[in-house]
Amino acid sequence: MLELKDFRTKVHNDWCPGCGDFGILNALQMALFELKLEPHQVAIFSGIGCSGKTPHFVNTYGFHTLHGRVLPIATGAKLANTALTVVAVGGDGDAYGIGAGHFVNTGRRNLDFTYVVHNNGVYGLTKGQASPTLVKGLRTKSMPAPAIVEGINPLAMAISAGYTFVARSYALDVRHLKETLKAAVLHKGSALVDVLQTCPTYNDINTKEWYAGTDLSTKAPRLYRLEDTGYDGNVKDPDNSDEVNQKKGQAITRSFEWGEKIPIGLFYRIEQPTFEDMLASRMPAYKEVPLVEQDMYHRDVTPLLESLT
Repeated sequence: MLELKDFRTKVHNDWCPGCGDFGILNALQMALFELKLEPHQVAIFSGIGCSGKTPHFVNTYGFHTLHGRVLPIATGAKLANTALTVVAVGGDGDAYGIGAGHFVNTGRRNLDFTYVVHNNGVYGLTKGQASPTLVKGLRTKSMPAPAIVEGINPLAMAISAGYTFVARSYALDVRHLKETLKAAVLHKGSALVDVLQTCPTYNDINTKEWYAGTDLSTKAPRLYRLEDTGYDGNVKDPDNSDEVNQKKGQAITRSFEWGEKIPIGLFYRIEQPTFEDMLASRMPAYKEVPLVEQDMYHRDVTPLLESLT
């Protein structure tokens, strides 16, 4: 019988003590376990950065890829073997900086996989420089001066690019994150889960105390759950353009809430044909047999290789 420990490895974890990455890792392992997915049914891909080590710590198939290139590689894996549950993992620099072009175009395709982004506002692996999500004017302790460029809004970008599931959670709220990840994995289409993650080593602004709102006069938590407010990000009729645009508009508006109140939860979800569905409609063989099992992978390519020498 499958147990939670089956998703853990014996690889030594050298993340900084108190890092929000631990909460994300635990939530991911718990989500896969509760979804009753066998380890061999899952493949986790990562880019470069602190989050890049995630495949080392989860007992599934894994691939630690290049900086900013996790999505193209995860795309290839999903298209080759559609039976795999694919999870891509990246940091806010990996995803929204060097990988921004891939981030946008992956949303356009709507492949059936989940992208989990560790968002802490800094490049933690390279000593705390400002990442693309750090708010303009802020200065973390390793920066010589405040950020002079605008921080991006990854949720608004994702909705505009075509991701069909867009959510945000918090690394230190493991239960909420676990449930969000489960919903993302079960969604048929490209799912983004942007995870607000504390970096106790370099980001001395967005700390767990800051998220808890201890610096506010009300002492109330900054984070609130969209589901507790009656907000509904689900599109009921995907063919109704008015409803789709209305849901996108409300989701983008909520995504810009930042400061004393920050929403987490599901911002937007719509059911639409995936890239795999569209390929299958044009390539009957792809629908019947995954590429990894098709005869092309079992042919002798020696004559071809010899012709190239």
